[in-house]
Amino acid sequence: MVNPSPQFWRGKRVLLTGHTGFKGAWLSVWLTRMGAKVHGFALAPETEPSLFRLTGLAGMLDHAEGDVRDVAAIRSAVEAARPQVVLHLAAQSLVRRSYAEPLETLASNVMGTANLLQALRAAADLKAVVVVTTDKCYENREWEWSYRENDPLGGRDPYSASKACAEIVTAAFRDSYLGANGVAVGTARAGNVVGGGDWANDRLLPDCVRAFSRGAKLRVRNPAAVRPWQHVLEPLAGYLLLAERLYNASPVDAGHATAFNFGPSVDDVRTVGWVVAETARLWGPAAGWEIDDGANPKEALILALDAARARAMLGWRPRLTLGQCLEWTVHWYRVTAEGEPALAVTESQIDRYLALEHAS
Repeated sequence: MVNPSPQFWRGKRVLLTGHTGFKGAWLSVWLTRMGAKVHGFALAPETEPSLFRLTGLAGMLDHAEGDVRDVAAIRSAVEAARPQVVLHLAAQSLVRRSYAEPLETLASNVMGTANLLQALRAAADLKAVVVVTTDKCYENREWEWSYRENDPLGGRDPYSASKACAEIVTAAFRDSYLGANGVAVGTARAGNVVGGGDWANDRLLPDCVRAFSRGAKLRVRNPAAVRPWQHVLEPLAGYLLLAERLYNASPVDAGHATAFNFGPSVDDVRTVGWVVAETARLWGPAAGWEIDDGANPKEALILALDAARARAMLGWRPRLTLGQCLEWTVHWYRVTAEGEPALAVTESQIDRYLALEHAS
């Protein structure tokens, strides 16, 4: 089991898009702790509260607000950052929202990615790019097997389709332009993440926290749906390890300039109902839930990832069971609600995660 290298990241100029979001804020904290010079480009935080604001990240990195759909703005951000490494997380990331806003979702996730990659063609010091997509980029056949990186891409909802398209766009820019410039480009496909500091709508754990905090029952749409749940630090470790490997790889090393899955062990993939029941148990006896049998948009029922490539080529593997993920998540919300600083709790969980390097 390999940890991201502080020696590698110290002093590196990193352009991180989406740094004001849930995953982006966790990644920003981790990168700044390792001494990276982080240049963040994103929209303002969309929730209140937000992990970005609670941790004071605006004062810890070079923070620029902007939209990846704005060609001039993303070009200016690239010029200002002079990046050596780019981590692209900016996206419209909610499935249900994509049904209501399909064109906005496609514009952000497809053209936003294309705008960034086009701007990166002129980045003289750039050596590595990681574009983050999703486990939902696969053509979902509702089968019990885990998807591998060479399975067909697809999408039956606007969000999934947009991320499949982002994968194709990234591969085209890599093969047509960036690879020839000596830039190694990889994509990262992660499962459903959980962790403290997420307040997005229509995500299971934030919905649990909102309901349980006010003593209400959570209404659950698809309790039988299966998802590759994992703590937010699991895929973030994968993104960092992938970026390191891409940076150090030969430009012709196509083995790493490709797609990587980051997901839980196959025996730790659980249903929505299991996750809600376990979170309610951890929260306390007042927490409860019920089935929402109203009309809801269609969502995949079974989804799992095969992360064998990341294990073999990056030395990455999951460190936390799903039960531990939920314990850490509930703990984060509990102690910050009681007054502990969000930055201190976040940093403590990063340290605790890294200390699991030699765990079984």
